[in-house]
Amino acid sequence: MRLSETGSENQQGALSSEQKKGLLRWGVRETFGVVTVALLLFLPAQTVRWGWGWALVAVYAAWVTASAILLIPRSPDLLIERAQRRKDVKGWDTVLLSIIGLLTLGKYLVAGFDYRFGWTSISLPWQWLGLLLAIGGQALVTWGMVANAYFSMVVRMQEDRGQKVVTTGPYRFVRHPGYVGTILFAIGGALLLGSLWTLLPALVESGLFVLRTAWEDRDLQKELPGYREYAERVRWRLIPGIW
Repeated sequence: MRLSETGSENQQGALSSEQKKGLLRWGVRETFGVVTVALLLFLPAQTVRWGWGWALVAVYAAWVTASAILLIPRSPDLLIERAQRRKDVKGWDTVLLSIIGLLTLGKYLVAGFDYRFGWTSISLPWQWLGLLLAIGGQALVTWGMVANAYFSMVVRMQEDRGQKVVTTGPYRFVRHPGYVGTILFAIGGALLLGSLWTLLPALVESGLFVLRTAWEDRDLQKELPGYREYAERVRWRLIPGIW
């Protein structure tokens, strides 16, 4: 998730054949992601009669759908970028993303087993709060993607795409709104699934995103022209008034 240019990549005319292929790759990737989350939840649960499990899958699927509706006309190259494998990724980010990926897989498996065996439980009001946090988190991520046409999946300097500093949308308030949304979704998702055991890897995952925020912000201040000045105007990385 990268801070980038001030505007969007508005496209004139029809999509090229290469763009269509790239968007197809993105669609396949995201559909596979939704299906994978469902399998990770419902296979260990040994049932599909789990309303809160379906609620999480629905939030994820709604985010993918909203991304397609809002970004294909506006910034198709952003979605293509997010579906590509890049070699110029920061080494530390590769390590962090690997750990985060394992934690994500683990928390959904644990949630499924917890639902099946009833190890822990969370009261209904907390689950509803979790649903609201998950929806709000994905909405904030989507807002960030709409405002920032270079909202990459990985930390890399996007010189090939003319990366610039973005100051619009949620970037007026915090420097890394995408991470705020991701953390809200991680914690909210654990709550709505009703599993205290799932909350543990979600909190570790959130901590790693805080670390990723700090390291990415450091690199942006060193390598992205204009970012240091932007950081002086928008002081807060994640939480206004705190950090």
